[in-house]
Amino acid sequence: MPKKIDEYPLLPLFHKFINEAKKGKHLQKNGKKIKTDSLNNYVYLENLLIKFSEEKVFHIRILNSITLTKKQFDNEQKYWKNFYHLFTSYLYDELGHFDNYVGRLIKLLRSFFNYLINEKGLNVGAFHKKFYAPHEEIEIIVLTPERLNYLIHDKELHKKLTPDLKKVKDVFVFGCSVALRYSDLIALNKTNLEVINQRVYIKVLSKKTQTFTRVKIPEYAIQIIKKYEKLYRHKLLPEFNNAFFNKKIKNIMQHYGFTEPIGRTRLRRGIPITIYKDKKSKSTFRFCDSVTTHTMRRSGITTLLSLGMKEQMVRQISGHSANSKDFFRYVSFAQTYIDKEIDDVYEKFNKKRLEFEPELT
Repeated sequence: MPKKIDEYPLLPLFHKFINEAKKGKHLQKNGKKIKTDSLNNYVYLENLLIKFSEEKVFHIRILNSITLTKKQFDNEQKYWKNFYHLFTSYLYDELGHFDNYVGRLIKLLRSFFNYLINEKGLNVGAFHKKFYAPHEEIEIIVLTPERLNYLIHDKELHKKLTPDLKKVKDVFVFGCSVALRYSDLIALNKTNLEVINQRVYIKVLSKKTQTFTRVKIPEYAIQIIKKYEKLYRHKLLPEFNNAFFNKKIKNIMQHYGFTEPIGRTRLRRGIPITIYKDKKSKSTFRFCDSVTTHTMRRSGITTLLSLGMKEQMVRQISGHSANSKDFFRYVSFAQTYIDKEIDDVYEKFNKKRLEFEPELT
């Protein structure tokens, strides 16, 4: 008679995994507590697994793989291959997710299996290592230095903005100047200000990376702070929730005429899919439609790089690690801008002969 195989329902284990992460019993590899955003993603994944299990009538379970016979091992391998295929199809075809988000969920699922093996000592096998996590490079949307300069120094169009939009614009300009994450930006208070040798700095501990960043702020950013110092007791800037800010900054970009169409594509199973602002009319996105809170930080980083600041110095400001893939995307984008500026100069050389008087010897 074959030996009985220990079986564990996955969903209760996943729920326990989340609770332990919330209580700090399950930590990151660096020993720090798992961040709120990551916890929210785990909860979302748990709900997806529950819905998937119910709608597809798929019992998700884990077996003690150490006692499996060769035939049982092969069957278990087929089981997880089938699960991966059905679950990713569910994410793609029924929920409409793209490669980047599907890949993120698969990585979370793999982390859960590693937790079972490394922290709970369960012999669940290595089947999860074959769960492929797709990835896509999402286009970076940034303001060029010229457009940022226009926003900073414009007076005429600024007068026509509503009071709320003026505040949002001030926060946006400030954010583009200091290259902080939005969560760090809106949390700034007067204790984050430092004055050293008559120079004003923002010093902040990043919520995401837990690293200190010190950024010298320009005069126009100092003036923005002064504008609100009497309105807010502790905060440096007006505070808005993410959805409100994203909506209003799109209005501001439209107000300033940043409305050129930009094609947007996403990958689904590695295949480029054109994304439309309106599916029925197939109207394309405009630049203003694509600006979000992320645009501030990205614009700040690429502006510094485009204007010639050394990569190492920019990383110190942005808090990126030396081998950060995201940072190298900013470097590549900034280089494209620099190349265009050089091409414009050379084009002038091609069109106009520069006259000069040779020196006589």
